[in-house]
Amino acid sequence: MGCFFSKKSRRKSPKKDSDLPAGDESATGRDLPETNNTALGSNSNQEAPKLYSWDKREKVDPKDFMLTGLKNETVGRLPGKLNGQQFVIQDCENCNIYVFDHSATITIDDCVNCRIVLGPVKGSVFFRDCKEIKCVVACQQFRTRDCKKMDIFLCCATQPIIESSTGMKFGCFQYYHPELAFHFKDAGLSIFNNNWSNIHDFTPVSGETNWSLLPEDASVLEHVPLPDSESEFKSVRVSIEASRSIVPLTKGGRRKESEESCLFVFFAGDYSTANARKLIDEATSKGFVLIQTKEVSMRPEDVNRVFQNSAESLTEWITKGSVVALELNGDGVVEACRAMADEMFNGNKVFVSESKSTSSHDVDNFFNFADMQMGL
Repeated sequence: MGCFFSKKSRRKSPKKDSDLPAGDESATGRDLPETNNTALGSNSNQEAPKLYSWDKREKVDPKDFMLTGLKNETVGRLPGKLNGQQFVIQDCENCNIYVFDHSATITIDDCVNCRIVLGPVKGSVFFRDCKEIKCVVACQQFRTRDCKKMDIFLCCATQPIIESSTGMKFGCFQYYHPELAFHFKDAGLSIFNNNWSNIHDFTPVSGETNWSLLPEDASVLEHVPLPDSESEFKSVRVSIEASRSIVPLTKGGRRKESEESCLFVFFAGDYSTANARKLIDEATSKGFVLIQTKEVSMRPEDVNRVFQNSAESLTEWITKGSVVALELNGDGVVEACRAMADEMFNGNKVFVSESKSTSSHDVDNFFNFADMQMGL
């Protein structure tokens, strides 16, 4: 027995209609209920189907958000092509890969001998089963598993993690192009929260070192080339000069050259970031070294614990937003920073270590608090 919509049923129906007596309308569709007439094709009274928000979304082609199976090519994505979407790179060999946009997460699998630049990533960057990779990365979380021989210029808001990986070398992020600052903001990353040298090895081997720091004078250009002048990325005006890098170049976990450090804190204001960059430029031009930076929010009890005797005058300023703190190092740095505060930031609320005898305590108090708040 055929179903109602089978071809057999459809072939019989015209014959049945043709055998009806002329003028006998009782068996025709004209006497069917009105609702059946509608079902037979009269839809003049039907309302247009309701459109939901997901119906109005632009359709996404998954191929636009992955690079796979490429060899000896220069590829990637220009600004505005990802707009916070996830991205996948896999099975690429001897490629130059430039992702000049912000994204949600990026996974890189089974790649060999590639040079990679990744724009700010709101979540995690995960390298798996890769070897001989040189890259520039900015992200919230960084992780590798089963990787060999990687050189990474990194900006990472949390502690970078390596697992079952060897020959890993890390340096501070050094990169600039005009859209990069906006991409950091869109990804929710602060240029001052960079734990590039604070590596956690999940699988340490007794007597061996799976990771190390790149030489202090290491240049990105020695590892990752600028986009080819004939590629589609030639319009992106890239600079790898440390002085122009969006992320300040810090010494990180390397040994300090001086026993004297100074804590310099900018409290919330319209120009906190610009003022911090101005101080860094001025201090480094005088020969001082930037060790580390942090941008965090503080509560009144945090201010009391961190700044102690100076807390009363600072408490009201934390309600205006996060604070930006810098550790600068070098003989005579405390006196120099206090002079720069008076000359350059007289109209801004700042905290500067009062003396060489208390400055180390100031630095430890603030950055220990910041690391605890960020879960480091």
